[in-house]
Amino acid sequence: MKNKFIYSQQMEVGQHKKTLHQDEVSVKELVLKLRDWYRYLLSKWLSILIVVLIGACLGLLYATFKKAEYEGELTFVVEEGKSSGGLGAYAGIASQFGIDIGGGGSSGVFSGDNILEFLKSRLIVEKTLLEPLISGKDTSSLAEMYIDTYEMRKAWVHDPKLVNLHFIPRELGKGNTRIQDSILNVLFSAIVKKNLVVTKPDKKLSFISVAVTSRAEIFSKCFTERLVQEAITFYVDTKTKRSQTNVNLLQAKADSLEQLLNSKSYAIARSRDMNINPARQLATVETELGTRDKMVLQTMYGEVVKNLEFSRMTMEQETPVIQVIDTPILPLNKVKFGKLKGLIVGGFLAGFFVLVILILRKLYKEALE
Repeated sequence: MKNKFIYSQQMEVGQHKKTLHQDEVSVKELVLKLRDWYRYLLSKWLSILIVVLIGACLGLLYATFKKAEYEGELTFVVEEGKSSGGLGAYAGIASQFGIDIGGGGSSGVFSGDNILEFLKSRLIVEKTLLEPLISGKDTSSLAEMYIDTYEMRKAWVHDPKLVNLHFIPRELGKGNTRIQDSILNVLFSAIVKKNLVVTKPDKKLSFISVAVTSRAEIFSKCFTERLVQEAITFYVDTKTKRSQTNVNLLQAKADSLEQLLNSKSYAIARSRDMNINPARQLATVETELGTRDKMVLQTMYGEVVKNLEFSRMTMEQETPVIQVIDTPILPLNKVKFGKLKGLIVGGFLAGFFVLVILILRKLYKEALE
């Protein structure tokens, strides 16, 4: 038994030494491999240097000829409308007239950060593109300015369907042809990917920043302002749509009851004027019935007017308060790709690609050997 134990101990020691030896060999092989790669790349230093210099020159040329862009940024804050729980007691009264004065429930479509995506939605972007450059005047649209700024018509010269294509300021979807809708979709995709950035600088706050960067300073400013205005209008209308519907319905009922009440008052007065003989009791019946109907109408009219005021209060409390903090002011911030940055970026990218090509080339040769 003793001999077997000694033999097992010797085996374990031998295996441990063998493992250490293999590890040493692996580390040694790794060091030798790295040294081999280093010598190989060092032998190609001239080729690498030439490629890096070419890349730096190309980066410099790119920075020199790249057109400057202008950034228009607008910041606003959204304060959600607060509902009033105290109005719930009057919901039962309003329901008797078929009216829902609402409990102040908020719309889930725009809850949280959904408004960030809404600002980049196709609906809002395309409506903004069809806005005139000068608000309230029949001038060229923002879509026309974007097309001219990026010289998109040069690619349409040989297409007869696009040569005379124009976008006049009008409401979205009215009079648009299929080709116009297709081009608007192209403009929307380009703007969302390259020009428009919507962010929330601080997740704990309600501040929202909208930045538009383009080659045209006027476009950057106007598009930023119109985009936010379109979104705010649509946002507020959607949030207060139910309350506004209730207010309109109650207002119509109040106007109708007021007309009936006025007519009944005149009818009672005429009845009293025609039946001045107090000995004829039958003659007073019409006046009595008219007076009773008038009292009913007065009660109904009072309840409707009260519910109308409550509905207006609800709508005011549900209406979100959107305050614009900073607006783009001319001259806008000029974004230019610097020459030094072009040299560094161009040289780095060229060096990276030439190293990858050299490494792949060496691996390919070793695989064939």
